Amino acid sequence: MKKLFSIFALLFIISTAQSQVLITLLLGDKLNSDGLEFGLEGGVNWTTISGLESSDYLHKFNMGFYFDIRIKNQWNFYTGVLVKSNLGTDELTTTDLVNLGATKYKDNNGVDLVGDYSHKMSYFMVPTLIKYKFKNHFYAEIGPQFGLMYKSWIEFNADIEGKDAIFKEYNKDKINRIDAGAMIGFGYTLFKGSGWTIGVKYYYGFVDVYKDVNNTKNSSFFAKLNIPIGAGKKPDKKE
Repeated sequence: MKKLFSIFALLFIISTAQSQVLITLLLGDKLNSDGLEFGLEGGVNWTTISGLESSDYLHKFNMGFYFDIRIKNQWNFYTGVLVKSNLGTDELTTTDLVNLGATKYKDNNGVDLVGDYSHKMSYFMVPTLIKYKFKNHFYAEIGPQFGLMYKSWIEFNADIEGKDAIFKEYNKDKINRIDAGAMIGFGYTLFKGSGWTIGVKYYYGFVDVYKDVNNTKNSSFFAKLNIPIGAGKKPDKKE
């Protein structure tokens, strides 16, 4: 029952994500206040999956919106949705492909094609972090993050007779759709604590990525930029 409730909750968040981003762009100056910052989050992440022979990081861009809500004094609650977010790994080996039940592509003579195999997964990611803002405009944050996978595929990139070729083998049915884990991060708010925020964070999943392959966990390093929307944002009050 709890799992079903979690799925419905995530689906509700996801169904409103795009409209919320539009509302943010149109009404950002109304939504931001002394106790609430609302804006866009974007950046790049380097991601891999443990338990495979491959340990190469796949780098992808991500984008979404966030809420930064003051709780008390310098403590905040940080949440939102990364609407465009990708996890996975690069440079899958032949052993990885066999274990994952993926296709190994060959030419007309039965010889293996030379190229790069990667696993890419698209997620909606929801961080729920406790954030502490230091008085020098640095911050630290920690807490759980939840994800809902909506697309997954093994991608093969090759040069075939001088032409770039991309093959995608979709395998969503082999992946656990719900991901959950822990996140930790830190960063700095520009313009004396009242402007854009730059930061880095690390995520490690506690749920196996593959239904039939044990000890396969998502992990990812994120570099991010937060942009509060609207010109009416006020600096934090001094405590």
